Amino acid sequence: MPESNREYKDRLFKFIFGNPQNRDWTLSLYNAINGSSYTDASQIRYTTIEDAVYMNMKNDVSFLVADTMSFYEQQASFNPNMPMRFLIYAGMVYAKYISQTDSYHPYSTAQQKAPTPRCVCFYNGEAEKEDRVVLDLKDAFDREADIEVRVTMLNVNYGRNRALMEACKPLRDYAWFVGTVRQRQAELNDLDAAVDAALNEMPEESTLKAFMMANRAEVKRMCIIEYNEVKTLADEREEGRMEGRMEGAIEMLLSLVRKGLISEERAAEEAHMSVSQLREQAKLA
Repeated sequence: MPESNREYKDRLFKFIFGNPQNRDWTLSLYNAINGSSYTDASQIRYTTIEDAVYMNMKNDVSFLVADTMSFYEQQASFNPNMPMRFLIYAGMVYAKYISQTDSYHPYSTAQQKAPTPRCVCFYNGEAEKEDRVVLDLKDAFDREADIEVRVTMLNVNYGRNRALMEACKPLRDYAWFVGTVRQRQAELNDLDAAVDAALNEMPEESTLKAFMMANRAEVKRMCIIEYNEVKTLADEREEGRMEGRMEGAIEMLLSLVRKGLISEERAAEEAHMSVSQLREQAKLA
């Protein structure tokens, strides 16, 4: 199974909804999110960051329709820091947009109009979340800030946000596929076999079936990479919690030593380190 790393790799969500080959699906998702009824998918102008990476991040999908600049991200782990990520994405996208358009003059004395940003995070992790959650950049700051970013997080696990799913059949079929892979993985304990099973079980009426089957190897690769990415993040969070608990235990032992309640030797033994190592910890504390 391929190892996960922090180099950005495309996700299945982007492969489906950020692919110029699937403009109709992108437009269907846009209409479902915005309550619009655009029919000409050729009017979509993709602005997804492909050639620049900042902090090892590229956005999943961004595109321009009429006067709206949409930023779409899929996340399999809840991330309250999405507004900061969207701020970074939007800064790069708008900088590129301004450099490539003749209609926006940033140094003009007249107010210049720009596409209205719409930031949406599609959450399909296993932790229970509400159908709709608004994440706000202001929560990252200790006092009132001059920059505002709001991200609407939509729970797109299969069976959630039913009205949205009915309005966008490709999103519903994507949710079904991800949920089925998860179920088969739990049953088979074999991700490769789980993806194969989900592909084979896709209903004939699924809007995605022909595309997914035609790109079977790529779909499997993306599913495996995303699974490893989520697992790696979970392992790192657990490692961080363990380190935090260990630091707390050492600090408690050092406090007991300072109060003369236990000896350095006893404290070092309890911390599974030498006395010299314990003294080094005391210097850092």
